Amino acid sequence: MHPRIFAQSHPGKKALVFEPSGRSRTYFELEEAANKGARLFRQLGISKGDKVAFCLENCPEVFDFCWAAQRAGLFYVPVSSRFTADEIAYILRDSGARLLLTSDYLAKELDSVANACLDIHLFKTGKDHEAYGNWDGALAEMDAAPIGDESGGAVMFYSSGTTGRPKGIAPTRSVDGPAVADEAFPKLVSKLAGASQDSIYLCPAPLYHAAPLGWTMTIQRLGATAVVMEQFDPELVLSLVHKRGVTCAQFVPTHFVRMLKLPEETRLGYDVSSLKAVIHAAAPCPVPVKRAMIEWWGPIVHEYYAGSEGNGMTFVRAGEWLERPGTAGRAVLGTIHICNEEGKELGVGEEGTVFFEGGNAFTYHNDPEKTAESRNRCGWSTLGDVGRLDEDGFLYLTDRKSFMIISGGVNIYPQEIENHLVTHPDVLDVAVIGGPDPDMGEKVIAVVQLKDSSKAGPDMASELSQFAREKLSGVKIPRQIDFIDELPRAATGKLYKRSLRDAYWQEGDARAE
Repeated sequence: MHPRIFAQSHPGKKALVFEPSGRSRTYFELEEAANKGARLFRQLGISKGDKVAFCLENCPEVFDFCWAAQRAGLFYVPVSSRFTADEIAYILRDSGARLLLTSDYLAKELDSVANACLDIHLFKTGKDHEAYGNWDGALAEMDAAPIGDESGGAVMFYSSGTTGRPKGIAPTRSVDGPAVADEAFPKLVSKLAGASQDSIYLCPAPLYHAAPLGWTMTIQRLGATAVVMEQFDPELVLSLVHKRGVTCAQFVPTHFVRMLKLPEETRLGYDVSSLKAVIHAAAPCPVPVKRAMIEWWGPIVHEYYAGSEGNGMTFVRAGEWLERPGTAGRAVLGTIHICNEEGKELGVGEEGTVFFEGGNAFTYHNDPEKTAESRNRCGWSTLGDVGRLDEDGFLYLTDRKSFMIISGGVNIYPQEIENHLVTHPDVLDVAVIGGPDPDMGEKVIAVVQLKDSSKAGPDMASELSQFAREKLSGVKIPRQIDFIDELPRAATGKLYKRSLRDAYWQEGDARAE
């Protein structure tokens, strides 16, 4: 399947609607823009197998660009706008990108990126900039007919850098095949979310991340309509479901938390009955949060666990989850193994590193050391997550190994603590990290964002500590509770925990001097 098919059969149908601006693309307009973009790539000497990058807000130009690259046999690299100019330049150099498309969305970094990337083609949408070509003007000069040497390109993702330098996932797909053929993921999305040509899909997250971009482009392969939020807003989600008749959507747990924190009269003031399937991923969802979403939206809240690496995938439907609260499901791609630090496979219920066998092979671009670290002696691969299997093969995730706190020789996983604290009615968001402790090595620190910041102080810290004691063992009780106006999260909900942790350790080092 391919958007071109629907540009021919349903040219006036909306492929994309962006909210709240109302900007859109019909399938005909998307096809025309993609053909013009492919011609521009060729005019610039960008050939099959080359890389091109974009750093854009959620806007129609993202898909103009990606579909142009896809049919030109290119690897297109999404770049997070949260990155600094140095990080952006690093990704462009590391990937070998021949071109960058950006906009005023990157206004503060435009000059710095240009100075660091003099050897690639730089373009931007909107207002002119002396260091960047005008993308809109360049497209306007191109013919809208398909290029003569089309082939199927693919995406090349970089990690968000939450645990270190962004690392690229090297493309494994050949670019020698036809542009139109790609049936595997559309079939999977149809199976998991019931998506079809008649679907209205809601994307609430930034398109530079894997799932939002991948799922939305797949929706276009199916000939459906995608409603893309320019920025996440919990009430706007409900409004769009009500107004647009959204049938399927994808979220992360943080989105659920923000919607559940809305006043009840707001939540119940919108009709969400059009929803047939809601998918969530990216991080373990607190059991009370997911249960509340199912009670609100019905048994349509399904979950998968996977990474951009594509080495494996689990899935669980709402009904199965209600029978096994907290599970991320059973494998639908690859075979799961749980292993200890020595590489020994563990039994049912034992907690260790999650490995996949038999999924898609992957390598980290220009980083054989990280690639080797992701494999064990059997050749199985891991994303660095920790979990356990039950007797029926259902996976339960604990946390990322890199976030583990070792206090007095005891391994403590922050996710469990975060999942409990965020259910407190005054807590909007929370991060649990390990901070320096002269006696225990590390201590558990909770960094809390309150709904009402005026409540921050010793009394609230004491209340949260007591709240933690109601569900958690003594070693997991935060020894320090600090308050922050806003936690550093990506727009997808992913927490930049490394920056938080580093600040505490730098402070500890400074005190020791």
